[in-house]
Amino acid sequence: MNTPETTDRNHLVIALDGPSGSGKSSVSKQVARALSASYLDTGAMYRAAAWWAQYTGLDLSSDEVDPEAVTRAVEQMPLVISTDPDHERVVVADSDITEEIRSPDISSLVSAVATNRDARALLVGRQRQLIDQSERIVAEGRDITTVVAPDAHARILLTASEQVRLARRGAQLNEAGSAVTPTELAAQVAGRDAKDSTVVDFMTPAEGVALVDSSALTFEETVQAVLEAIEAQTAPPRSDVAPTRTEIHHD
Repeated sequence: MNTPETTDRNHLVIALDGPSGSGKSSVSKQVARALSASYLDTGAMYRAAAWWAQYTGLDLSSDEVDPEAVTRAVEQMPLVISTDPDHERVVVADSDITEEIRSPDISSLVSAVATNRDARALLVGRQRQLIDQSERIVAEGRDITTVVAPDAHARILLTASEQVRLARRGAQLNEAGSAVTPTELAAQVAGRDAKDSTVVDFMTPAEGVALVDSSALTFEETVQAVLEAIEAQTAPPRSDVAPTRTEIHHD
């Protein structure tokens, strides 16, 4: 696997966005390994917030949930999250919830936090702190390229067709032992995307953001495509190209 020339640089921030099932988490982890960088899964922070809100007594499945109560819960959440791409760990209030937040139950509640603009702003602040504390980091989510780190050294939107994304997420859940019906799967992928897209656009690349469509790519090919997109945005100007000279002749 070829890695970008930027691996010799000290400071590096890579922002990667994408819809559910696009493969952004697994791809971002592998990219982080290739670049000897930290890895931030911002989606895990929203999942942790949903878990914490439920834990503190809020019913996020209710249509009458108080958005201000959700914001207060997020503000008070004692979150510790790993940024090691080889060691995923999410701890809230001394409880290791790394596996629990991946359950279908939590997945169905995440949008109650993600669509709460005040709660989202609090989490964005935490994400920026983690990015600022890291010398080299790959951060992935839904609004990293446009809101969290718009000045990142490289910005990529990773996408795939809905059919491919549904198949990938279904396989991922089955592998984890969480069998879901086609209806439940659609709710987790397309349904959540529809809700979250009301507060952020993660389907269309903003200006300056590279688009990588992995619909027809293998995992390895997708990682390579992302690395190439990073190199294209971060490689220094070539010094082997002679500057254009304008010669003036006097008669």
